[in-house]
Formats: sequence, C-alpha cells, structure tokens
Amino acid sequence: MIYLLCLVLFCVGIYGLLSKRNIIKMIVGLIIAEHAVNLFFILVAYRRNGRAPILAPDVAITQMVDPLPQALVLTAIVIGLATTALLVALAIRIYGKYGTYDIAKIRELRG
Repeated sequence: MIYLLCLVLFCVGIYGLLSKRNIIKMIVGLIIAEHAVNLFFILVAYRRNGRAPILAPDVAITQMVDPLPQALVLTAIVIGLATTALLVALAIRIYGKYGTYDIAKIRELRG
C-alpha cells in the first residue's frame, strides 16, 4: 500500500512537471518527484525491527538493514539540492530577461 502511495506522489510530481506552464510550478513538480523516488528507496531498504550492521555484529544478516539505499538517497538529496538551485537561478534569469515565468509567452518572444 505504501509503495502505491509513493507511485501516486511520483505521478503528482510528473503531472506538475508536464502540465504546468509556470516555471516555478514545474520546479516544484520536479522536487516532488525527486522526493517520491527518495522515499521509495528508503522504503525498499526498510525492515521491521532491523538493526544497523555496524552496531550489531552478532545479529543475523536477515535482521540487518541495507545501508546502500540510505547512502544513495543521501547522495540524491545533495544532487537534487544542487539541481534545484540551478533551476531556480535559471528561472530568475529568465524572469529578468522576459518578465514572465510563463513558458508559452517565452516561446512567443523568439526572434
């Protein structure tokens, strides 16, 4: 059930990315989709009553939490932050040049 909710959150983000004409709303849609993927990775690695491998050397392997998805999500968060900062900087520059965030109006201004 919770994986389905991750899929719904991802679809909401992709819908916001593809259907909106405002650049800021498109960036928010991308952020939502990124967070849905990060949440999915964390949920895949979750185990009920799981233990960290470094803290419990005597615990069976079936009871340990996989640390690889956690490291991937941490890296994805940093990359997502950098990507978001770049997109916001581009949006500010576009607004400064064209005076609008609307993609349709920016396309009309081609010359």
